[in-house]
Formats: sequence, structure tokens, C-alpha cells
Amino acid sequence: MHYQPPRQLKAAILDWAGTVVDFGSFAPTQIFVEAFAEFAVQITLAEARGPMGMGKWDHIRTLCDVPGIAERFVAVIGHRPTDEDVTAIYQRFMPLQIEKIALHSQLIPGALEAIASLRAQGMLIGSCSGYPAVVMAKVVELARQNGYVADHVVATDEVPNGRPHPAQSLANVIALGIEDVAACVKVDDTWPGILEGRSAGMWTVALTCSGNALGLTYEQYQALPAADLAVQRERITDAFAGSRPHYLIDTIAELPAVIDAINQRLARGELPQNC
Repeated sequence: MHYQPPRQLKAAILDWAGTVVDFGSFAPTQIFVEAFAEFAVQITLAEARGPMGMGKWDHIRTLCDVPGIAERFVAVIGHRPTDEDVTAIYQRFMPLQIEKIALHSQLIPGALEAIASLRAQGMLIGSCSGYPAVVMAKVVELARQNGYVADHVVATDEVPNGRPHPAQSLANVIALGIEDVAACVKVDDTWPGILEGRSAGMWTVALTCSGNALGLTYEQYQALPAADLAVQRERITDAFAGSRPHYLIDTIAELPAVIDAINQRLARGELPQNC
């Protein structure tokens, strides 16, 4: 028996905040600022966005390892942040996140239409997030009320290792019954999410404008002058370079055209691991 590479995509593994819901990915970032503030440690929204895409405990740990933030922590608390401190911040972060997640639950414009296009081609829709299961339950319900239901959902605390490890994407592959990871595409607005897809052996699509990297509302994005947007796209493309996405697009609304392009490459025998 010989290996037969897939000839077309069978599934898309979609991120949530900044990809399908919450244009600009504001729900998690603002809460990080508020959670640190409750310990009298001030961080900026830009700092909070830095490790976006990781599981939330890992995100806080990474923030605490940033020299400037660690120095502020020492000035207030008297020592460098330990894992116990990280857990304390995380435990404050969680109820704040659950309380305010509905404020940023709107679907990203064009998401439903793009997903419908994929389903019309017979593709399944998996999903994963840096949110833990208790938050994802609320995110999923709010999305359902707005018309979006994924075929499978994997939260960051439902696998041994979250992003940038491939476990969440691979858990989707198993649950959806996909025979080959090369028949899957991972769509995400963060570099850990793209690394996740790359490590899982999938095609990857980075979203440059709808999520964490640009960090604007949909209205601000639309109002951005073309020259300024071009500068931001270049900056964001450079930021994604290390994770090596196969494609970069502004928002999920442009995904159907990428799916067509990937299917053409699969039909020619190309595989994501070799690109």
C-alpha cells in the first residue's frame, strides 16, 4: 500500500477571537490589563497583546517574564513574579473574562458567509482557542446565538500543551475523523496559532487585520487610510514571518479564495509540509 496525498481540503481549524468573533481581539487583551491592575501592576494594552494566542496562564507567565513588567512587579510586590503569582493573576483574570466576554462576542463581518462557502464544498469546521473550557463554553453559546456553530471545539486546557504546540489542532483532526493533516487548514490571527498549525503539518492562513496584530475595531480598520493600512500590513507580515504562514489575508472574509488556491495546489500534488 502506498501513501496517497489528499487532493482537496477536508477541514478548516478556526481560531475564535480575532478570527471568527471579536474583531480586534479585545476581549482577552483588556482583561489582562485589568487583572494585573488588581495587583497594582500596570501594563499597557500593547504589552498585553504580545503573547496573544497562548493559553491564558502561559500568556500571563510570558508577560511576567518581560523585563519591564517584572521590574514593575518587583517595585510593587517586592519580588520577581513566581508561578504562584502567575496563578493568582490567572485566578483573577478568569472571572473577569467570563463576566465581560459577551461585550466582545460579535461575529466578524463576512465570517458566516466564508464558513458557509467552506461547508458548501464539504469541509468540516474545527476550532480551538487560547481560552480555557469554562470561557469557551460561553463563547460558543454566544456564537451559536449569532448563527455560528463549529463541528468541534478544543479549549486550551483540554490538551496537555496549548499553543504553539500542535495538540489542539490535532485533537480536532482526530475528533473530525480527518485522515490526513495535509487536508486541513489552520486559520489564526496570532503567531502561536500559526505555529500550531505548522507544527501539526497543516496549511496555515494568518489574518493580518481582524485580530490581535492590528488591534483595531472593524470601524477603525475600515476608516484607516490606504497608505497607513499598507504600512500596518507590512509590519504585521514581518511579525508573522517567523511562524511561516502559507497565506496572509486581512480577514476571514477572504478565506474562500485561499481555499480554492490550496485545493489547486493539492491537486498538483503539493503538500503543506514542503511549502
